[in-house]
Amino acid sequence: MPAPKQKPASPANTSQTKLAKLGLRTDMDLVLHLPMRYEDETIVTPIAEAGFMSGSAVQVEGVVTSCDVQYRPRRQLVVTIADESGPLVMRFLNFYGSQTKQLAEGVRVRARGEVRHGFLGAEMVHPTYRPVKEGDPLPSVLTPVYPAGEGLSQTFLRKAIASAMTRIDWRDTLSEELRAALDLQPFEASVRLLHNPPADVDEHALMERSHPAWTRMKFDELLAQQLSMKRAQATRRNRGATALPRVGELSTAFLKALPFRLTSAQQRVLEEIRRDLKESFPMQRLLQGDVGSGKTVVAALAAAQAIDSGYQAALMAPTEILAEQHFRKIATWMEPLGVRVAWLTGSLKKKEKTEAQACIESGEAQLVIGTHALIQEGVEFAKLGLVIVDEQHRFGVGQRLALRNKGVGGADTVPHQLMMSATPIPRTLAMTYYADLEVSVIDELPPGRTPIVTRIVDQNRRDEVIERVHAAALEGRQIYWVCPLIEESEALQLQTATDTHAVLSAALPDLNVGLVHGRMKPAEKQAVMDAFIGGEVHLLVATTVIEVGVDVPNASLMVIEHAERFGLSQLHQLRGRVGRGSAASVCLLLYQSPLGPVAKQRLMTMRETTDGFEIARRDLEIRGPGEFLGARQSGQAMLRFADLQTDQWLVEKARDLAQTLLQKDPATVHAHLERWLGGREEFLRV
Repeated sequence: MPAPKQKPASPANTSQTKLAKLGLRTDMDLVLHLPMRYEDETIVTPIAEAGFMSGSAVQVEGVVTSCDVQYRPRRQLVVTIADESGPLVMRFLNFYGSQTKQLAEGVRVRARGEVRHGFLGAEMVHPTYRPVKEGDPLPSVLTPVYPAGEGLSQTFLRKAIASAMTRIDWRDTLSEELRAALDLQPFEASVRLLHNPPADVDEHALMERSHPAWTRMKFDELLAQQLSMKRAQATRRNRGATALPRVGELSTAFLKALPFRLTSAQQRVLEEIRRDLKESFPMQRLLQGDVGSGKTVVAALAAAQAIDSGYQAALMAPTEILAEQHFRKIATWMEPLGVRVAWLTGSLKKKEKTEAQACIESGEAQLVIGTHALIQEGVEFAKLGLVIVDEQHRFGVGQRLALRNKGVGGADTVPHQLMMSATPIPRTLAMTYYADLEVSVIDELPPGRTPIVTRIVDQNRRDEVIERVHAAALEGRQIYWVCPLIEESEALQLQTATDTHAVLSAALPDLNVGLVHGRMKPAEKQAVMDAFIGGEVHLLVATTVIEVGVDVPNASLMVIEHAERFGLSQLHQLRGRVGRGSAASVCLLLYQSPLGPVAKQRLMTMRETTDGFEIARRDLEIRGPGEFLGARQSGQAMLRFADLQTDQWLVEKARDLAQTLLQKDPATVHAHLERWLGGREEFLRV
């Protein structure tokens, strides 16, 4: 079917600018700007009866009997209206001079607001109101209230939307057969009902967004997202990549040299990646795995395949500590096999940086590991075939794109890309926001790992915790003590890393207590970490710089200070630093009373489970998708109508239909995307 063309929204230029700030640029944008709630103006309640409805929003009608500007206790406009049953006061703390004329004695008004009992009897503070004539008919539908920006009144939005509804193409993008199969209402009927619901509508279903009209809107939105992302995937496949088909001597020698066997989950995921790398279109795969599941060795084996095939691989990590951890581990595996591994970060001295860049540009460096420094100008690769991005959600689209564009072969050929995340993504979220990616999951921990016991401890028992730390150190174990801040914050009154280091050093004079935080110079930081890895430091006081990547098997106790201030994902990442050896490991979550409901929920979750996927599911429930995805900066809009907790069944239906339409009905795909994205493929990703 032909796509309904998007027409620019028609109001005057100044209003158009204000509408544009809300993302409302076309008539269809306005029509799909759906109400956030409704007001019932279909009924007028007598004033005397309204006085008994304290705390509820009601509509009354009366004639103004007095209108005065009062100055005590503060300047305010006090207007009294009355009907046959009695008077009611309308109080305005902020008002314009023109309102005194608009609300002059004798004017009849309808006012809607919450009734409360004030000094002068029943009153409404800042009600919505409008002058009317006696006998003016009441609305027959609920009054929509729209999300609005500065300078946009509800009256203006209602008129603009009503006007746009007279101009758009209402043809349904889904056929009658499809709607019947999916049990969906027609598009036009759904939209008209949501903008102008009849008074007898199920108001609860409308507000809860469970009404069939809302179901249609949610489905259409999810379908547009699935279609756009799957189309992005197809577009990327058309760009082409250099096939990396060879699993040769390096890959074989690497596997033989490992002091452990890959788990069955690692082997399965490695096969998925190897299969992708052999293709002549770019791999775009997300490798998920809980903390300690062994993602790094799989990434290194992917790099080995690129090197075996005659190309370079690059691994980019968000922090220097994590990048260095990768470098040390992978170089230990690869360099004895004759692979040149280069190291590049912003903190390198100019001479070292120049040498590293020359090595990368000449192709001598077969594997390059570093931070954001890899994407800076002046870093040129000879033959970049594979890009690995660790903790990919910490990088923005632009940063990931910049590294991918370091490949050779022009705009039509890009390197394969493997993204890794130790923050498991719940299935529903992966189906929507990662619909254009292939997803591999390492859902098994290596053998020999002992479960971590997590306990929640009140801050008042701090002395007992210090004794526990001392006992663990005397048994030959090492300990992390994590603090949320470096400097004192009067607002939060949190224990700082520097203060904690001083207190613990004094309390435990026979232990070597180290300190590491983000403001230290990289060399200082690494010296402390090396001492901890080597067993010279018994207790390491640290900020969250040790959240990912740090691997010290002898560390079996972790104390997290002010655990109530951390998010679930971060607590899980931190806890993953222990439990890496054969000794029983414990994580103590120190908290400050009183705990809020969300903080309590987080800490209870940590105590109940060590399963990263279950923790991610609960985290999504607590925070919602927008906050859960955090600094991923994917460039895609969050869903406006669908709720991933309650609408999972719709996500699956939309995904299945998207696959069918893309294969069999390109006209419907085009029409649906034109309607919902208006030619702006906002959901496309790199």
